[in-house]
Amino acid sequence: MIKKQKKKDFSKKRMTFESFKSMAKDPQLSNYEKIGFPNSYREHFEEDIFQNIATQLRLNRKGISLLDIGCGCSGLPINIINFAELNDINLFMLDSDEMLANLPDRNYVKISCKFPNGFPFDEHRNGFDTILIYSVLQHVIFSMNPFSFIDEAVQLLKPSGRLLLGDIPNISKRNRFFASESGHEYHKNFTGDESEPEYSFNQLIKEKVDDSLVFSILTRYRNAGYETYLVEQPSGLPMSNRREDILIVRN
Repeated sequence: MIKKQKKKDFSKKRMTFESFKSMAKDPQLSNYEKIGFPNSYREHFEEDIFQNIATQLRLNRKGISLLDIGCGCSGLPINIINFAELNDINLFMLDSDEMLANLPDRNYVKISCKFPNGFPFDEHRNGFDTILIYSVLQHVIFSMNPFSFIDEAVQLLKPSGRLLLGDIPNISKRNRFFASESGHEYHKNFTGDESEPEYSFNQLIKEKVDDSLVFSILTRYRNAGYETYLVEQPSGLPMSNRREDILIVRN
């Protein structure tokens, strides 16, 4: 009899840079699991995820430069690498040595560091047309001030450069959704039973991104002279009903 493999649940696990380094070396994990997702949350979705990223960052411009901070090792960075090669994009992929080792060595630059520590700012300040930070912000808040992280990233943008803080799990958005009729119906269809989804209001939820952080980011960088936009994820993306994107554009 074949033993059924237990589904790995990363939803309540505290993920840090060090834990991702350890996961990146684990041969028992899939490439989706190495970046903290169950296979079902990313498998067959990454082409659509890439298309959303390409639209927000306007990647259909040949010869631009792109920095991917916290690139991971799933199919998404492979899509980005392939697209960059076809469109003469100067691509830089940043993550730990352990994570980058899972990516092929091709025509792009690997930068190994825990951003912003160890990043070669003297070489790249004002140097990127586009910066991608996808499914990263929720982990940054565990280890450092997220504004310090974003402050350093936006200084790498060229004039008119675009930075996407993508796939942000907003606990406030999640609570609003699951308190709604459509959220109840979604939960019922997902679980296959009549149980009620969990949500709460007027409570401090530690170590979670919420509306206060999202709107503070929008306000902070507008006050610093950038344009900022809160962007709805396409409905076909996994967890789009509880996640959203922030676009920061340098004037």
